[in-house]
Amino acid sequence: MAFRKVLKRTAIVGTGAAATLFGLSQLVEYRKTQVRLARQAAEMELKVPFADELPSRGAQLATLRDTEEFDVLIVGGGATGAGCALEAVTRNLKTALVERNDYSSGTSSRSTKLIHGGVRYLQKAIMKLDYEQYMMVKEALHERANLLEIAPHLSAPLPIMLPVYKWWQLPYYWAGIKMYDLVAGMECLKSSYVLSKTKALELFPMLKKDRLVGAIVYYDGQHNDARMNLAIGLTAARYGAAMANYTEVVNLLKRADPETGVEKVCGARCRDVLTGQEFDVRAKCVINATGPFTDSLRKMDDQKTTNICQPSAGVHIVIPGYYSPDNMGLLDPATSDGRVIFFLPWEKMTIAGTTDSPTNVTAHPIPTEDDITFILNEVRNYLSPDVEVRRGDVLAAWSGIRPLVTDPNSKDTQSICRNHIVNVSQSGMVTIAGGKWTTYRSMAEETLDAAIQTHGLEASASKTVGLVLEGGRDWSPTLYIRLVQDYGLENEVAQHLASTYGGKAFEVAKMAQVTGKRWPIVGKRLVSEFPYIEGEVLYAIKEYACTAIDVIARRTRLGFLNVQAADEALPRIVELMGKALNWTSDRKTVRGRKADLRSPTYILFPVWYKNRFHKFDKESKGFITTVDVQSVLQSINIQIDENSLHEILSEVDLNKNGQVEIDEFLQLMSAVKKGQVSDSRLAILLKTAEESLDLRAPVSVDRSGGGV
Repeated sequence: MAFRKVLKRTAIVGTGAAATLFGLSQLVEYRKTQVRLARQAAEMELKVPFADELPSRGAQLATLRDTEEFDVLIVGGGATGAGCALEAVTRNLKTALVERNDYSSGTSSRSTKLIHGGVRYLQKAIMKLDYEQYMMVKEALHERANLLEIAPHLSAPLPIMLPVYKWWQLPYYWAGIKMYDLVAGMECLKSSYVLSKTKALELFPMLKKDRLVGAIVYYDGQHNDARMNLAIGLTAARYGAAMANYTEVVNLLKRADPETGVEKVCGARCRDVLTGQEFDVRAKCVINATGPFTDSLRKMDDQKTTNICQPSAGVHIVIPGYYSPDNMGLLDPATSDGRVIFFLPWEKMTIAGTTDSPTNVTAHPIPTEDDITFILNEVRNYLSPDVEVRRGDVLAAWSGIRPLVTDPNSKDTQSICRNHIVNVSQSGMVTIAGGKWTTYRSMAEETLDAAIQTHGLEASASKTVGLVLEGGRDWSPTLYIRLVQDYGLENEVAQHLASTYGGKAFEVAKMAQVTGKRWPIVGKRLVSEFPYIEGEVLYAIKEYACTAIDVIARRTRLGFLNVQAADEALPRIVELMGKALNWTSDRKTVRGRKADLRSPTYILFPVWYKNRFHKFDKESKGFITTVDVQSVLQSINIQIDENSLHEILSEVDLNKNGQVEIDEFLQLMSAVKKGQVSDSRLAILLKTAEESLDLRAPVSVDRSGGGV
């Protein structure tokens, strides 16, 4: 009865808004049809050649080396950098892009997997009457609709439940969520709605029922972030952008302006990380899209420039799929410390996160135990006591660095910018920093507008709204059925290929190997419990995968879903890539130890080895020395003289600074795990020490990888 009264009052308060929404809803389908037709027409007007075959990485490197001058050189292959490349090349600009690691190897693959406007930003905009924040939400909602339209195979609307445990919160949250729908306007995915307690528990049976009043369900988008990043980059490559991963900027090239005498950036000295070869890439404009590493390139341009990036770490964990329904997320709008936690189904698992804490910029951010514990505790607060939330159920965890920025042009340089900033240095380098995944396209458009204006480039208008991304053209919701019927793939594998590669899934299916079984006919799995098949490894090479980690973490998402399964699949992936790329036996078994210990191929995941590292780095310095190793060895009664220990450490100390840093340690330990560095004296020593330490310390049930 009380629930009905609240609903009645809520309905009276929101009659006007509901009526407006009802009227808008009648136009939604018509509007979507018109938008789709307009976008098809825009794509037909695009007068840029489109390649049916992707050029190889070698061909791309040759283009970078041999082209006399590009219009733009983009540094950074994340979502923003790839977006800038697509924006530039479709505006008829001669475009180059270099990425020192793999595409989407940084923050862009470590997001919450949501395409959203930001419910909490809208709340702040309304409460503080902040027009700038309101416009930021409105822009993000427009970009959300566009992204769902141009990559339908990689993205889809996701209902998210907001459980309510106090009666007064029901109308409050309802009004806020309805406002979110209204701001989206014609681009509202689906209308939000209120649920009774009974219905909420029916849809989300794991939810804590004590004091539950009801729930509100609203819609946002969800996507496969690394694959989306890759789709943007591959689309740019097909339109003619010269792009190369594992290609780092060594230094910026400059020349004096003939009129002013001021030195202007005119390109970059680049190095192929895999071969060590260096070459110059000249360009009229250099765009800095390096995310958390923004200040590194800015200081390469001008050593005296002040830092604008204030990095913040966001940690996520992956737990088994039974923690959440298959198609319903959960939002905790007010955690114990005021943060927001999402609890979302993804790839048949459950993602929980994120945290938000200051951090240092590093290539391999590691989730802390405190962050993981915090997320687990918040999850416990919303789940039924019948559901035991265990530390051992954490299958994977990752930390992404969000590049919050301060505006160097603002009077208050200490104030963090809530949106992105585009800054042009005195030397003409254009920097794009901050922002969010959802708005990558509008950020790229604004960046290119600044580049075109600053450098007087001849370019057409932006054409990326509605421009379908790689795999989206021939995708349909029933495409997987054709894969099953035409190729004899398992249903689950076919659905995975369709939702990962879209219309390109047929090319992957052609590479699938015969199983030798009655069913499925083709499609050997890399690991039994996941739908990833061996044919994807071969197709990943066409998508510029250079190392096994590229396949595990970004072409497939196995490393983000289950670290142990990724470890199991690694040898077969190395074998398949080795055969396809003609790797020597030395290359497969860590060629010359030092040379290949630098390679990302043999790094699994920092979280997998974090505890092992800290057994030796007890003071959390980030590196270990002979003193640290000596201390551990003495505690287990192993004696070794200091000179010998120095000699042993030097085998792995790649930069010769007398310390084994965490990156060097992770590479060594991963190689040891696979038996690829069997003759390293340090590897043998540390392995012996670790086994002795493990024997002395019992493993608690909640850390035992599943427990009892």
